[in-house]
Amino acid sequence: MIKVLVVDDSALIRKLFGRVLAGEADFEVEFARDGLEALQKLEEFRPTVITLDVHMPRMGGLECLDRIMVERPCPVVMVSSLTADGAEATLEALHLGAVDFVPKPEGAVSLRIDELAPTLVEKIRAAATAKMKNSARLRERLRQRARGRPAPPPKQAQGRHAARISGDGLVLVGTSTGGPSALEALLTPLPENFPWPILVAQHMPASFTGSLAKRLDDLCAIRIVEVLRPMVLEPGCVYVGRGDADLIVAQRGARLVAMSAPAEADYPWHPSTHLLVTSAMAHVAPEQLIGVLMTGMGDDGAAAMTSLRQLGGTTIAEAEETAVVWGMPGELVRAGGADWIEPVHKIAARLLKIAPKHATHS
Repeated sequence: MIKVLVVDDSALIRKLFGRVLAGEADFEVEFARDGLEALQKLEEFRPTVITLDVHMPRMGGLECLDRIMVERPCPVVMVSSLTADGAEATLEALHLGAVDFVPKPEGAVSLRIDELAPTLVEKIRAAATAKMKNSARLRERLRQRARGRPAPPPKQAQGRHAARISGDGLVLVGTSTGGPSALEALLTPLPENFPWPILVAQHMPASFTGSLAKRLDDLCAIRIVEVLRPMVLEPGCVYVGRGDADLIVAQRGARLVAMSAPAEADYPWHPSTHLLVTSAMAHVAPEQLIGVLMTGMGDDGAAAMTSLRQLGGTTIAEAEETAVVWGMPGELVRAGGADWIEPVHKIAARLLKIAPKHATHS
């Protein structure tokens, strides 16, 4: 039985979420009107998963999440508005240990809930199996947050014109549920002079990926940007695909560019890791590509990266021990498509060993 605690100050949202979840035979549902009431129910109800509104009276979602992760860690799915403020709060929640988020229904709520219902159920089921990899270090992270995060090394100014990347390569990263924290673990150890461009397909709404790129850029030595227009690929830069669209590699003259393309209806997740990898393979020799598949629901990117390995490329799958949801990387491993299976905190070191071996600088 999956015990779900729905925490929201809106009586309508509690009613609608309750109606959706009551349709699942293996769900047992309780409700709380705010963070304080949620904390009271932690021990008496002992939820498997909590859905947690960001903005509530008396105790908001972030403060409540802090307490949950310290007092009785369990998977939390945030319920957030698709606004800039909502994106910032949700990314902070994911950093603190929430495993995923769903958009808060707005406007004609009763109509929107029918669209949201399958996603809500899917994400709660995935959260019920998620590993709480962040909670063990939360007390220290909260102390660090109170002291302020250490400043990353200063970034050097980038030239206006990129050098030709002929002879060098690309790193292609795909991730979904649990991705923001995994990306932080992957990118913070990389130096600003990392030899290859890195392209990231993180399944997210369009209103969130800009905030994600900015947050990561503030934390990392390597430069990180969101792809809003065609951008020439430069070594030492990370290109985050815009949400609700697809990130592809294309060619402009002698140069490779990252482009945001309209989401293709044939693919259920966006930005699509599958399309990112296949588009890169159309312009770059497989042996000059490294695919990295990290935590996430589903199988996006597994088939494409398996093909990449078969054609001479290199692939890395996040190990089950650190993945919040071992869906995407697990499918890659099961297909025999992973050269390396690494815990998330060791993937950067693996990249630093691999990329220079392939790169040939002119």
